[in-house]
Amino acid sequence: MTFLETILEEILRIFKRDGIEANTQEDIIKRLDIRHSTFQELFSSKADMVRKVVLFDLKEQDKIKEKMLAGAQNSVEEIMLLLVDGINTIKQLNPAYITDLQQHYPEVWQLCLDHLDSYSYYQISEIINKGVLQGLFRKDVNIELVTRIILAQLNMMLNPQIFLPAKYNLSEVFRSIYLYYLRGICTEQGGKLAEAFFTKHNL
Repeated sequence: MTFLETILEEILRIFKRDGIEANTQEDIIKRLDIRHSTFQELFSSKADMVRKVVLFDLKEQDKIKEKMLAGAQNSVEEIMLLLVDGINTIKQLNPAYITDLQQHYPEVWQLCLDHLDSYSYYQISEIINKGVLQGLFRKDVNIELVTRIILAQLNMMLNPQIFLPAKYNLSEVFRSIYLYYLRGICTEQGGKLAEAFFTKHNL
């Protein structure tokens, strides 16, 4: 890991714990225990820092997902692992992190949405297509539409105005949304695998 990556990883840890706006640029420099000149060599502004941290996070998440999917037994498990990983990631975040991105760094938040619309879209689309060929998802599903719906449901879950974190348990929301939806697009065989996954992971 390079020096920059080490710094980005530490800032990301701070952001996920406290939110972005809880710390000023000066606070972050002190927490990192680096010189102002070093910080200025790495980042042109706080906005630039946030952008680089988020891009680093997206890249690292992609690596984790690829490794995770390599151990999946079938396409139903792949979809479920992706969704559970997404929820676990969100549960470890201070809700202020997402809110701060949306309110104070809309261009960076758009990068997150663009990544979801490109990398995540094609990843899920390929898994569903494979699942249809495996006989686990129904042959009559509209792969493009189903992929969009799954991503839209994820966005809905992450919207604090719909599911206030202090009021709703994300695991329960997850089960309510995905268990029934995925069961609906699964064949009988795929449905049994989905039920088994929910039971095994106590979802």
